Amino acid sequence: MSTQELSYTVAGMSCDHCRAAVTEEVGQVAGVSAVDVDLETKLVVVRGDGVSDAAVRDAIREAGYEAA
Repeated sequence: MSTQELSYTVAGMSCDHCRAAVTEEVGQVAGVSAVDVDLETKLVVVRGDGVSDAAVRDAIREAGYEAA
């Protein structure tokens, strides 16, 4: 499989706790190899193989945020 890159805009993230919560939850999704959270742009970039978009959105929701 080739590495995927998925990007999400996640409003409401403003601090290191926000970054850690999203990174931890999304990092547990099957196939995810890297999670980058940019608080300034509210962008979450997920890289991995065979990553489910729905699973990533669910993980972001579990962290307390909504992905656009």
